[in-house]
Amino acid sequence: MRRARFYFIAALLVLPSLAAHAQAKQGNNSIRVCVLKNVASLKLTLDGRYAIYSLQNNEVIKAGKSLYKVTVNAVDDGLMLGKTPLQCDTIKVSPDKDGRVYIDRWRFRGEVDIIKANDLTLIVVNELDVEDYLYGVLYHEVSHRWPAEVLKAQAIAARTYALYQKKMMAGKDYHVTADVYSQVYGGRASEKFSTNRAVDATRGKVLTFNGDIFPAYYHATCGGFTEDASNLWKTDLPPLKGVACGFCTRSKHFHWTRKIRMSYIAEVLQKAGYPITGVSSIKIESRNPSHRINNVIITGPGGETAIPGKDFRIAIGPNLLRSNNYDVIVDRDIVVFNGIGWGHGVGMCQWGAYFMARKGYKAKQILQYYYPGAEVRDYHAPDSSTTS
Repeated sequence: MRRARFYFIAALLVLPSLAAHAQAKQGNNSIRVCVLKNVASLKLTLDGRYAIYSLQNNEVIKAGKSLYKVTVNAVDDGLMLGKTPLQCDTIKVSPDKDGRVYIDRWRFRGEVDIIKANDLTLIVVNELDVEDYLYGVLYHEVSHRWPAEVLKAQAIAARTYALYQKKMMAGKDYHVTADVYSQVYGGRASEKFSTNRAVDATRGKVLTFNGDIFPAYYHATCGGFTEDASNLWKTDLPPLKGVACGFCTRSKHFHWTRKIRMSYIAEVLQKAGYPITGVSSIKIESRNPSHRINNVIITGPGGETAIPGKDFRIAIGPNLLRSNNYDVIVDRDIVVFNGIGWGHGVGMCQWGAYFMARKGYKAKQILQYYYPGAEVRDYHAPDSSTTS
């Protein structure tokens, strides 16, 4: 406790503006992004003035002008910061206004929480303003060389998705992850002038339906018809029911082919929990109105097993089976998948949006085409007492 008080006084002397700055960065427009999970240790670097707080008691543990590649790892009774034991399970790393936080190879805006998990691994959460978050997202989701209108459409869709997830994940350690299961986020190293400009040009703009934000899903190439979200998730909204798309036919991802061994398919299906000891044939049982597969029938030594098309794709691997729209040819011990499109197919088709922008469509027109019935509005954050 005496050491904590010393650091607290030091922080007040060395960093007179830090507490006010940290408080300003928190608020209704912040989002929490899980950037690392299940890591045994990490290297923390701080370029500029900073303070590190214990979130158990909000006391300053350490403060200074810089920190270089200090190892952080979890131990039974807390965390280790270099050679210093910390009697807490979560710390907040808060740089001053012009400071930068580095976690291993990552460089971040905002603040970073380092959390000890039950298995003595670490979870790293970057908390920052949602607009700053989008700076690190757009480059990974669309090319920064694409037309400005499609970049704006992507910024609005990504902002809407992020704020919807924040609403759904209120009270959790984080709202989104930094990978394909949420939106790919790369921190400050992923920022480009054109994508940052698209974020700034649409600042605060979101999609709404009946006045509420919704999960504005998007994907690379729909292959001619976007998917009804209710076929994949418990989401049944008019803007996500699917539309015909004649814009993405020239996408480089419109057609694809994969050749996969029967033995690999049997192996991954076993790992996914299906009672399959081998595969002798694969047939498509039925398709939905967007031509995507409802069920595949796997035949093996134990008989036939029906597997939903969406689950079969996940089990095989979404980078192998790029979509749930394909034909199957069995050639002895090889299965040839000839497919159309890339991604789950729900919401905005990014390559369709690209070609729409090339034809002169504006961002709002692109969004209203792929999310029919939705409106583009300014986002008004709810009261902080109702959000996390």
